[in-house]
Amino acid sequence: MKDEIIHYYSSFDEWGRLDREPLEFTINWHFMKQHLPPSGSVLDNGAGPGKYSVELAKLGYHVTLSDITPKLVEIAREKASHLDLMDNFNGFHVLDAMNLKGIQDETFDASLMLGPLYHLQQEDERMKAVKELYRVTKKNGIVFVAFQTRIRMLLTSLQNPQLWKPNDTMESINQFYDDGIFNHSDKGRFTGAYYFDVGEIQPFMESNGFETMDLIGSTHIGALLTHEQQQYWAEQDEEEYTKFIDLLIKTAKEPSTLGVSSHLLYIGRKT
Repeated sequence: MKDEIIHYYSSFDEWGRLDREPLEFTINWHFMKQHLPPSGSVLDNGAGPGKYSVELAKLGYHVTLSDITPKLVEIAREKASHLDLMDNFNGFHVLDAMNLKGIQDETFDASLMLGPLYHLQQEDERMKAVKELYRVTKKNGIVFVAFQTRIRMLLTSLQNPQLWKPNDTMESINQFYDDGIFNHSDKGRFTGAYYFDVGEIQPFMESNGFETMDLIGSTHIGALLTHEQQQYWAEQDEEEYTKFIDLLIKTAKEPSTLGVSSHLLYIGRKT
């Protein structure tokens, strides 16, 4: 699985994905800024090409970046250098989220883990990653952790079964609903992943030493809009589009919409 993840993200434009699908980043970043400490050191664990790290550095945080994919770590370094932000970075590391080797205990005032958990299909792997997150975060430090939701993937499979094989039969879809594990049949598509039931997220994090502060739908009802439907609002005047984004932010905590969100953002505090 590790080699599959590295291969996939070495050829996939993750920075561009967040530009092409701006709701996830926009909503996440709004709530992150609300909960981040006013200053200090931040770990971006599973950072990809460093989009969040760059924004953190711009705000003056001292950022340590890690990802399992060497190419993405190098892209992040290049972005930071190009934007003249290197003084705000404490390191760029190729690391597995399950083993943050070389990072000392209780180093960070805040820690991000916005990708690794849904690439870890086995429960013991997910436990290792969240325990590492706990280990390197200071007491009372804030964590931001991303999850993908099972109901949203179930809906996606029913809408476009031929694009999400083997979830193109009811037998496979029912199996996925039971265990949350998905492995794409088509080579080169999204890596194997684990999709959480919304109700298991808070107990999972709290059993590993975190106090829940918020659970946010990073896209929630926005994920139900087609690209063309989103573009309608984006092409209105700036005031109208701002109101559109503000509405999505206003409703991001609505429990009834969390399951349809492609990504969720868990915000917690290390106890």
